[in-house]
Amino acid sequence: MPLTKEDLRQIKKVVVEAVDPYFTAIQKDFGHVYDRFDRIEKLMLADHKRRIEKLEEGVKELRGLLAA
Repeated sequence: MPLTKEDLRQIKKVVVEAVDPYFTAIQKDFGHVYDRFDRIEKLMLADHKRRIEKLEEGVKELRGLLAA
């Protein structure tokens, strides 16, 4: 006996109700992962900025020594 449209709707409803809590939990976990990546990115950017500033200071110092 083939499934009717109503049968399919009921199956879909049951599947959605069963899967929805897991899907929501997974989305929440991914949210935490994205937050961690954002924090890592900010730390890396701050470190690169500090290193670039240090290099710029070194270049200025070298220029001063070469000009003298």
